[in-house]
Amino acid sequence: MDASDRSTPLAVLFDIDGTLVDSNYLHVDAWSRAFREADHPVDTWRIHRAIGMDSGILLDELLGEQADAVGPAVKEAHARLYAAMSERLRVFDGAHELLQVLADRGHTIVLATSAPPEELEILLQVLDMGDTLDVVTSAQDAETAKPEPDILNVAVERAGVTPDRAVMVGDAVWDVQAAARAGVPCIGVLSGGTGRDDLRSAGAVAVYDDVAALLRELDASPLSGGQE
Repeated sequence: MDASDRSTPLAVLFDIDGTLVDSNYLHVDAWSRAFREADHPVDTWRIHRAIGMDSGILLDELLGEQADAVGPAVKEAHARLYAAMSERLRVFDGAHELLQVLADRGHTIVLATSAPPEELEILLQVLDMGDTLDVVTSAQDAETAKPEPDILNVAVERAGVTPDRAVMVGDAVWDVQAAARAGVPCIGVLSGGTGRDDLRSAGAVAVYDDVAALLRELDASPLSGGQE
C-alpha cells in the first residue's frame, strides 16, 4: 500500500519553522547577529541556505575548522537572540485550517521537528493547535537532525504507521532529503524561502507556494492521491 491509496488515513508529518510558522528569517537574523558577536561574521545568504539543518551541521558548514572552538558560543547567542524576537512569530495563513481539515479526514497529524525544547514550547504556543496534534517530536528525540532521517523515523514510529503510509510537508531541501532517507515522500512549500527548483531537485513530489495553497488544492494533492 502506498500514499496514493485513499482508503487508509495517512500520517502527515509537518515541519514547523518556515512551513507552519513564519520563523525562518528570524532564525537567519539571530544566527547572523550571533556570528557577529563571536567575531566570525557569515554572509546571510549562506545562513539562509543552511536554515533547517541540524544546528551542529549548520555550524560545521558555516564555520569550518572554527566550529569546535566558536560553535558553542554562537549556538548560545542564537538561542538568546531568537528568543528575544519570539513575539514576532506568526502562523502562516491556512496553517490552522489545513491541520484541522486533515484531522477531520482522519489523518494522523505529526509535528516532525527537531527544535530544541525551549523553541518548541514557543512554537506550540504560537501554533495553538494542541488538541489537533497527535505526535510532536523535538531535539531530544534524535541525536542528529535533518538532513539525517532520525527525527522522521521517530515520528513515523510514534504515528504507528510504515513510511509508505506517511507524507512529509516541509520548506527546506533538508526536509526533503531527510524524508527521502526515511522512505517518506515530501511535499515542499516555498514559504521558508527555498526555491521551487531546489525543492524539486531534492526530490519533492509536489511544491506549493505555502500551506494555504496546499489547502486550496488539497483534493488534487499527494495528500489525496492526486498530483500537483
